[in-house]
Amino acid sequence: MPYVTVKMLEGRSEDQKKELVEKVTLAVSETTGAAEDKIVVFIEEMTKGHYAVGGKRLSDQ
Repeated sequence: MPYVTVKMLEGRSEDQKKELVEKVTLAVSETTGAAEDKIVVFIEEMTKGHYAVGGKRLSDQ
């Protein structure tokens, strides 16, 4: 049973997340042969205050 975690900044709509889950599930199924009903997708959303690039939080920019 494949497990996929998608980490991204918060701010996407529910429709965007729904489409993301559908497309990731399809891609995993097509490439691994796993049945779609056995594929688990986790979305982990982060705030800009919990994400930094080059030593600077995105919320500070």
